Amino acid sequence: MAENAPPAKSPRPPKAGDALSHAVHPANPAPLAARPIGKAKSAVRRPRIPYAKAEIAEIFRRFEMQRPEPKPELDFADAFTLLVAVVLSAQATDVGVNKATRGLFAAAPTPAAMLELGEDAVREHIRTIGLFRTKAKNVVALCRVLVETHGGAVPHDRAALEALPGVGRKTANVVLNTAFGEKTLAVDTHIFRIGNRLRLAPGKTPDAVEKGLLAIIPDAHLRHAHHWLILHGRYVCKARKPECAICIIADLCKAEVKTCDVPALLVPIEALADVRPPGQT
Repeated sequence: MAENAPPAKSPRPPKAGDALSHAVHPANPAPLAARPIGKAKSAVRRPRIPYAKAEIAEIFRRFEMQRPEPKPELDFADAFTLLVAVVLSAQATDVGVNKATRGLFAAAPTPAAMLELGEDAVREHIRTIGLFRTKAKNVVALCRVLVETHGGAVPHDRAALEALPGVGRKTANVVLNTAFGEKTLAVDTHIFRIGNRLRLAPGKTPDAVEKGLLAIIPDAHLRHAHHWLILHGRYVCKARKPECAICIIADLCKAEVKTCDVPALLVPIEALADVRPPGQT
């Protein structure tokens, strides 16, 4: 004769640990949601800045009035020569690059011509600028990719640009902005300094400063913001000592190092050159 089966035990209430293994309780067939261990990390927030939206809009309105159509100071004729000039400009001055590319572009104005010219000849043309050996190798290599992969044309695509030898995010941003009219912002040493010194876009890396600036610059001014900020950093808010007396945003600036609260005369830069003493820029 079979023994009587022991009475079934009632299911125990679920414990906190059960949720981590997605256990299913008999009384509740729906799986319990897993809970993260410890405190959830909060999303990275952009640093607060001491500017109102109206102040930022006014800063870029003044930049636009001073330089309605800002231009790069690198010499180029098309997207290809711009690309090469920007690649060569790393750790070099625009003046030095322009001297080197004058003969280079005359000898090789296209990717195919640059390939035919060859690495040795390219190196001789650019030997006056820093890292000329590596840059000559990259220029010839990127020309080969342009010819073999893109039909000799500079691609209008960030991923394709950044895949070229010697081309990073900053160079791609310059080409996309200047050659193709996109609203990108390349962060060089000047813009990195401006973003942090003026506290417009504090950041420890160029990418962080870029994201901060893209988040605050009014869309109507984004097309030329890259050039305005570079020129402001190069000629006014200089690395060693800012020249606040000639700054058109001195009253709006929140930099701790500023020495003046009175903005300079706001006129187009060409008109300003007419009233300055010779040699002063």
